[in-house]
Amino acid sequence: MKKKQRPPVYYSEYLQLDKILNAQAPESLKEGIKADDEMMFIIIHQTYELWFKQIIHELGIIREIFKQEDIPNNSPDIYNTVHRLRRISSILQIAVEQMTVMETMTPLDFLEFRDLLRPASGFQSIQFKIIEATLGLTYDKRHGQNYYISQLNEKDIARVKDAEEQVSLLVLVNNWLERMPFLNNGNWDFLDQYRKIYDDSLLEAEQGNLTTFDTLFMDDDNYPEERSMSAAANRSTLFIMLYRDYPMLHLPFELINCLLDIDEKLSMWRHRHIHMVQRTIGKRVGTGGSTGAHYLKAAADSHIIFKEFAELSSFLIPKNMIPKLPEDISAKLGYQ
Repeated sequence: MKKKQRPPVYYSEYLQLDKILNAQAPESLKEGIKADDEMMFIIIHQTYELWFKQIIHELGIIREIFKQEDIPNNSPDIYNTVHRLRRISSILQIAVEQMTVMETMTPLDFLEFRDLLRPASGFQSIQFKIIEATLGLTYDKRHGQNYYISQLNEKDIARVKDAEEQVSLLVLVNNWLERMPFLNNGNWDFLDQYRKIYDDSLLEAEQGNLTTFDTLFMDDDNYPEERSMSAAANRSTLFIMLYRDYPMLHLPFELINCLLDIDEKLSMWRHRHIHMVQRTIGKRVGTGGSTGAHYLKAAADSHIIFKEFAELSSFLIPKNMIPKLPEDISAKLGYQ
């Protein structure tokens, strides 16, 4: 069968460069003010929004994978997930480094056009709020709950609320971890053995960790309701961290690591933003009416989505002390 002829694709038409390159309309030009840095300011934020769109695209693919009732071990799904999470982490690294360009703008340069932007603010980035919600930042964990949608129009408020109502990646990953068979069907009968080894490894000042260990891993009936991860998911995550060298656990370990990388990059971006704001506007309020750097810092400290994964490092022991797996489990985790 003869291949159907397609019309030629032209570079600028394919990328719709006429739309993109003519999408900058500095407010200073409208007022007849010479503010040379406003063009850079617009392009930086447009670039952020394009990257945010790509992150949302990647998260959509990942969420569809984890919505499956079962992800077969021999499918490419987990590799595909890790691949896309790494891409998101790489994009966030670019977002952090892109702040370097913004920092070439001095406070006086910004003041040339800053007041013309009110009440517009990066805080009105709907895509960033959707990313946070899709990853797993819930309304009750948000800083400044009354403020965070107060500057949005009705259409965008609806978009944010819709994103918050969807099942998040954090919940989907928790459900996936709960399904891991090696710990939650009675196979991990050496949990008591691990607890004793962990207890012996603690310094005197760390003895309180054992109480937390019992709460998170040993006593499901009294498990804290406020935690995002379930007790079963905690046990699976700890198991993956301990036995990551087994072939079947390589990708699950990388997946958890990628989620921690994303949290780290988001935190780096937020703190870089804080320093840039402090340097540029000092203690003045933001254009959107927030308290500026003070608000950003409080949000950065509370908007850590996968912190419960990071906390599990408190319960690890040296590799040479890790209990040997029973033969039936180690056989399932190795190459067949």
